[in-house]
Amino acid sequence: MAKMYYEKDCDLNQLNGKKIAIIGYGSQGHAHALNLRDSGCDVIIGLRKGGKSWPVAEKDGFQVYTVPEATKQADIIMILINDEKQADMYAQDIAPYLTAGKALAFAHGFNIRYQQITPPADVDVFMAAPKGPGHTVRSQYVAGKGVPCLIAVEQNATGKAYDIALAYIAGIGGARAGIMETTFHDETETDLFGEQAVLCGGVVELMKLGFETLVEAGYEPENAYFECIHEMKLIIDLINKGGVAMMNYSISDTAEYGEYVSGTRVLPYEQTKANMKAVLNDIQDGTFAGKWIAENKNGRTFFNSKRALLAQHPMETVGAELRKNMLWGDDADPDTASN
Repeated sequence: MAKMYYEKDCDLNQLNGKKIAIIGYGSQGHAHALNLRDSGCDVIIGLRKGGKSWPVAEKDGFQVYTVPEATKQADIIMILINDEKQADMYAQDIAPYLTAGKALAFAHGFNIRYQQITPPADVDVFMAAPKGPGHTVRSQYVAGKGVPCLIAVEQNATGKAYDIALAYIAGIGGARAGIMETTFHDETETDLFGEQAVLCGGVVELMKLGFETLVEAGYEPENAYFECIHEMKLIIDLINKGGVAMMNYSISDTAEYGEYVSGTRVLPYEQTKANMKAVLNDIQDGTFAGKWIAENKNGRTFFNSKRALLAQHPMETVGAELRKNMLWGDDADPDTASN
């Protein structure tokens, strides 16, 4: 059983007198910054001068600086910009201003695992990784709850890295739910695999193929959307709360029987497992990381073409129109997506 930590194990006082620089003010950045400030921490924001997030962070009441200026001032530098942009920004705007005893923090281990960033030995390096999108990290905190987090320490130069990391996670609300200890290596590989094989790649393809199958058979697209996409959240909420057993308890016996007889027809066990192992192998040996790094250096033509095609898919266009006609259809705020 992995080691777990909770609020009783965290001391927010470890952050007293320390200035925290949040680098980036997107989904995770805004959530970490707002939650830490609401927890009484001293938070500044580091951004690219002239970027679109600068006025947003200022409107939220933060002091905003360029990344080099924020790095110079801060004791803890949490990097929350996109994975593919971190290495260049670190080399140009953070590394020259890191001094002994500071802490460099991440919410995902990609750049440490694949050696795109190599911090000096005299700084702490830790991970505070919420297992949910930033908007959920914020909405759950505001509701008095929290999103479970992972903690990992790659370098413990000061001897205080674990204490600081636990305090940081408590500050963003993670200790309310639970903190699980891991490593940068394991977090990176399991996170990438989960995203690709199940949570994003797997689920999106499953929903899309289900939608297409019903529409091609002559059923109304709106019915197909509700059955194969909208109801996904209802099912996952039950599993999230009480496992597959709670989901099966809540659905009809007919639905549960269908689960047993048709699940492996859609996803043949041996072939699906073999495909998943191939995905994992690419993650473990660096093949996926190499492709993603190259994709960003070569103009993102594949990535952008796939994004454009998805936006045009009937699953997306029908869903957008259908949501407009629902009572909740005018709520486009991601902060409320998990409420």
